[in-house]
Amino acid sequence: MYCRFRPVSFLEMAENVKIKVVIGGRTYPLHVRGEVEEEGARKAAEKINNLISKFEQNYAVSDKQDVLAMCALQFASKQEIESISKNENLQKVENKLDQINRLLDDCLS
Repeated sequence: MYCRFRPVSFLEMAENVKIKVVIGGRTYPLHVRGEVEEEGARKAAEKINNLISKFEQNYAVSDKQDVLAMCALQFASKQEIESISKNENLQKVENKLDQINRLLDDCLS
């Protein structure tokens, strides 16, 4: 008899759980894998709801869809800004490493 085992990742071993999150007063059912994904989904929903409240308090917005669009834009913008900043920092590090390599080459030559 021949058995084959394949490696199983942590996420595959995690139990698939049904949860409900409330965003903007509406309930959304989700399937998540394990406690980490559940915590992430709940924290994300909490951040969205906090941002919705801020937009509703600070702007005369009558439509929930407009508020949700503003939230999506803010979160996406923040992610893009962080990505741009990370790429700029990575470029700076690469430039410094190139300088160090050139100095080492000069010293070893």
